[in-house]
Amino acid sequence: MLSMSNVSPSGTPMAASPLTRAVLEIDEYASTLGWDRPARLFALVDTARLRSQEPRLARQLGPDHDDAGKAHYTPVEQDELPAGTALDKFLGTIAWPDSVVGCALTVERLMLPPSAEAAVPTGMNDKQLAKWVAGHPERQEVRLTVAVLRDGSRESAVRLREKDSASEVLTGAGLVPGLAEALAATFT
Repeated sequence: MLSMSNVSPSGTPMAASPLTRAVLEIDEYASTLGWDRPARLFALVDTARLRSQEPRLARQLGPDHDDAGKAHYTPVEQDELPAGTALDKFLGTIAWPDSVVGCALTVERLMLPPSAEAAVPTGMNDKQLAKWVAGHPERQEVRLTVAVLRDGSRESAVRLREKDSASEVLTGAGLVPGLAEALAATFT
């Protein structure tokens, strides 16, 4: 658990990398919207560049923190994902302009603990598997927030619905590798 001396007023760990801070900012934003929401896609733009190109936005972005020249990323929410389109198919249609240095996605999923994965029946299609997981007594509802940068950097945040608190969010670069790969492919 984070001590209050290591946390900014926004709840983000002060020692976190700029990408981690962006992921946690998106996670916190998604938490204000509640659960049972569709996936949300974000472009990540360089905050300093955004400030210089859009001076009217500078006041809305809040104080400028230099952190010894480190990059900062401002998440810009994109239009809602098309209903009924599989996430992997949708991500395959995205192309970002050069001004976008990264992207992030937040999505809710059901997960099973590793102890339950051994009991997954074989031979099921995706729909059958989803139904089986949804009925499993050990399932966990989670919100995943995954971000990637053009340079290959990655970060993820996982929030369990049963522990829906900013202090309980798990972060790490390799938590959701498949989704990170799919997001990275949007830059190729």
